[in-house]
Amino acid sequence: MADVLILYYSRFGATAAMAEQIAHGVESVAGASARVRTVPPVSTVCEAVADDIPASGPPYVERDELAACDALALGSPTRFGNMAAPLKYLLDGTSDLWLGGTLAGRPAAVFTSTASMHGGQETTLTSMTLPLLHHGMYLVGLPYTESALRETTTGGTPYGASHYAGPDSDRPLDDDEARLCRALGARLADAAVTLERGRA
Repeated sequence: MADVLILYYSRFGATAAMAEQIAHGVESVAGASARVRTVPPVSTVCEAVADDIPASGPPYVERDELAACDALALGSPTRFGNMAAPLKYLLDGTSDLWLGGTLAGRPAAVFTSTASMHGGQETTLTSMTLPLLHHGMYLVGLPYTESALRETTTGGTPYGASHYAGPDSDRPLDDDEARLCRALGARLADAAVTLERGRA
């Protein structure tokens, strides 16, 4: 069974909703299972103490879960056209995995949510791909054979799934955005299963 880790940071819930849809896509592929995890916020003071378990939603990712996953979907809201600090903080601490080539040869995908229509969806997605490329991962995107990518008027890019959450960050995923999230999850899972079979 290919273990697909869906790892994200979400402040208002939009990116979390995308992660759920991606998990549905992963679970639609025989031989793949989804593991949804999040990361804690970073502190604005020098040192902070937070609970080891979030108040709601999926648990925080464990280091071993990242090292052991067969595929990775990485999600973040947009922060000035870049990934959010909590996700960047996590990735900045993975140099030992990079040195050991732990994630090399595994498939990965990215997803994001923005409060404005032109809020940097594509630059945020590409910013998340940079550390994944350094880790030697294979990137999985969304081809235009996905009809929702041609029909969407809000979120959706060939670089990964995206969502327009609106100025109050309360706009739910529309049908096209949800379909593209599921399609991305299914493509990632299919790549993971195919690679696992090749290694067997």
